Amino acid sequence: MIISSVRQELIQFTLLPRSAIGFRRFSLTILLVVFTSLFVGCTTPFRAPVPTTIPSKTTSIHKPSPAAPYNRTYTVKGKTYYPMRSAVGYSEKGIASWYGSESGNRTAMGVRFNPHELTAAHKTLPLPTKVRVTNLRNGRSVDVIVNDRGPFKRNRIIDLSHGAAKKIGLDKHGLAEVRVEYLDTLASNP
Repeated sequence: MIISSVRQELIQFTLLPRSAIGFRRFSLTILLVVFTSLFVGCTTPFRAPVPTTIPSKTTSIHKPSPAAPYNRTYTVKGKTYYPMRSAVGYSEKGIASWYGSESGNRTAMGVRFNPHELTAAHKTLPLPTKVRVTNLRNGRSVDVIVNDRGPFKRNRIIDLSHGAAKKIGLDKHGLAEVRVEYLDTLASNP
């Protein structure tokens, strides 16, 4: 229907006297712009929205089980680690780092790692455990759920997800001195 309308406009354009040609040319231009816009609008490919992950405020965690496979003694690079049976009273100062390139890999607990969530890796805390990590350089802190093992680099006590590192300003520097403190696992969520 639109094509036949354009064809009629073209035929009428050639039969008009010179005085009406300017107006018809303008009308034809507007008609072509509208037709082109409709055509382009119908052929624009669909673009899915980019997913954004906001750390869930209601993420629930269960009480750590010493018998769970991820809480058993394990060895990495020839060194044996003995996960704690309980984290009650745990507090430690040391160097923290962050990781994010492992996005989609499985954590020690078997869940997919998401760098935007507020999670962490620790060598010996029982999994899962909720801790508060405070950047001693700027005083900012974040509550995270420890659901993975690591870091396996010298002198580092905890690896934070990129989302958690960002909250305390660690993402810009890569490393920072922090305090890690146990929070009641079942009391509240990050």
